[in-house]
Amino acid sequence: MRDNAKGGALTEVTFYILLSLFTPRHGYAVMQFIEETTGGRLSLGAGTLYGALNTLEEKGWIAVVPDTGRAGRKKEYLVTGQGREIAAKELKRLQELTQTAVKIMGETYE
Repeated sequence: MRDNAKGGALTEVTFYILLSLFTPRHGYAVMQFIEETTGGRLSLGAGTLYGALNTLEEKGWIAVVPDTGRAGRKKEYLVTGQGREIAAKELKRLQELTQTAVKIMGETYE
């Protein structure tokens, strides 16, 4: 993943994954959330998603929700405190970018 936790931009997919996991979700639910939220503009394949989930878990940005003992339950993930901080930094970066663009271009562009 090209994401840089030290002030660099997150990929759009990573940002959406983090946002989706502010509520516990399993992988397929993450894919559905992203596709629905973006109106179908972003659609992840299973391999891409599960690779990203593994990487985000290794970075400590998301964690597996402990199993409550229900048989057949799918593995669910949840954003961690560190992941929330990363998402907040990305939101601030995007807001600054948008504010600069509006100053330069005006608000008439769509």
